[in-house]
Amino acid sequence: MSPMDPSIIYLDYNATTPMDPQVVEEMLPYLRDTFANASSRQHEPGREAARAVDRAACRVAEAINADPREIVWTSGATESNNLALKGVLGAPVYRRKSRRIVTLLSEHRAVLDPCRRLEEEGVEVAYLPVDRDGRLDLNRLREALSVPTLLVSIMHANNETGVLQDIREIGRLCREREVLFHTDATQSFGKEPIDVEDFGIDLLSLSGHKIYAAKGVGALYVRRKRPRVRCSPLLDGGGHQRGLRSGTLNVPGIVSLGAAAESCLAETESSNRRIADLRNRLEEQLGFRLKGVTINGAPSSRLAGTSNLRFAGIDAEQLLERLPGIACSSSSACTSATFQPSHVLAAMGLDDDDVRASVRFSLGRFTTDREIDLAIERIVQAVDETRQAASPTHQCSW
Repeated sequence: MSPMDPSIIYLDYNATTPMDPQVVEEMLPYLRDTFANASSRQHEPGREAARAVDRAACRVAEAINADPREIVWTSGATESNNLALKGVLGAPVYRRKSRRIVTLLSEHRAVLDPCRRLEEEGVEVAYLPVDRDGRLDLNRLREALSVPTLLVSIMHANNETGVLQDIREIGRLCREREVLFHTDATQSFGKEPIDVEDFGIDLLSLSGHKIYAAKGVGALYVRRKRPRVRCSPLLDGGGHQRGLRSGTLNVPGIVSLGAAAESCLAETESSNRRIADLRNRLEEQLGFRLKGVTINGAPSSRLAGTSNLRFAGIDAEQLLERLPGIACSSSSACTSATFQPSHVLAAMGLDDDDVRASVRFSLGRFTTDREIDLAIERIVQAVDETRQAASPTHQCSW
């Protein structure tokens, strides 16, 4: 049963997910009863909290084929990305190596902004383009890696288009050249198979609130061997988590993340099939009933629940005003407050008008057939009304 407000059709799962009721139930005892500090291992309440954290690490590690000791708890993927990038570049062991990062123009701001900050400190950053489908040309990466490089940071799944990069091949190229590979897996963790060993991943960022867990909790996977990755901490004070991230652990949030990871691992394949069927129905019906509807991004290589659609001849903000009963987005939730056009779509070669005509619909575990059918009707009506308002004196030709 969906925990969502029944009056709202929620199609913004890439921004955040509702908490799974079963995850809430597992989390509640650590809000009410088992409230001790997980670092207070001198007494049983503290040890009980520590055991809950250790169990969560095992569950998250299992989902990516990692060692639980390689999981570092953070406040979310933004902190994880900052720790991965700034931590590696700040680690003393790498000071004699190349101070160069390779990344994509279409990365999340939680990667691009730390890169900009590192550039101010003298780090060289190579920003690679993506094609019209949002994919990286691996030949460009090969060429970029012909220059000595310390770290490659390329996201697995794009938050706006859902487009998946070939991180297995990217990892192989990095491993051949002894370059560290970080991936922002915020959108793909719990939705797509990830194997840090098979994919050659050295650092991986993830967040709880994208997989039906609590907000304010995330993790960074940091490889311990072959090679051992070193990170300089962003936070000093107490030396928690083997010195990588000091601070009192968010035990309830960590428990929720562990529970959600295990739940996603158990049902990824079946859930993806159902969600992809709903997404396809949404796209096919809108394309059939409306002219000028285009999918942004590679249709065959993206997350099951992500649909970024371009409606020719409209302004997405005006369209959303006509859809008060549907929660969707014209850009990333993390940047929408700035009212900036999508840098992701611009990196894919879309002009300003096409960028402003694009809307992201993202589906998830609690999306129903009825919601999609209702959404189709409301979107069709809203697009027609928006186009008529934009061109009241002549018939639309889209």
